Amino acid sequence: MATATIAEVAFKPRILVFSTHNISDPGIDLAGSRHLHYPATATTIAVPCSSGIRPSWILRALHNGIDGVFIASDGEECAYLPDCASRTAKLADAAQALMREQGIDPQRLRMAAVCSVCAEPFVKYMREFSAQLVEIGPVTA
Repeated sequence: MATATIAEVAFKPRILVFSTHNISDPGIDLAGSRHLHYPATATTIAVPCSSGIRPSWILRALHNGIDGVFIASDGEECAYLPDCASRTAKLADAAQALMREQGIDPQRLRMAAVCSVCAEPFVKYMREFSAQLVEIGPVTA
């Protein structure tokens, strides 16, 4: 059995969460108000619609100290676009392609629909993603 180094034990991945004002933000806020615990290293940035996120934003975050990016997608509940989920999936695919080109593990980007009452699922996503990022380790590209 391999023993972990001090650096590996101390590594707490920083996660950037893109959430949406009307759909996922209330669910994330609900997790906080219910005192559900998820990694304190997760930071949220609110956007109007998840399909408006740009792959360049994701790459910039990964090049500037963020270990993983999570898109809390509107899913099918978007008030702006009926095809928001498919547009967001396409931008995530494009970001992962750029990540591969730059030698960044595409597993550092995750996307899931998070609704306004999805406190428990959001917490589960953050815990699982953080554990996966610990296995992957810090960004080296």
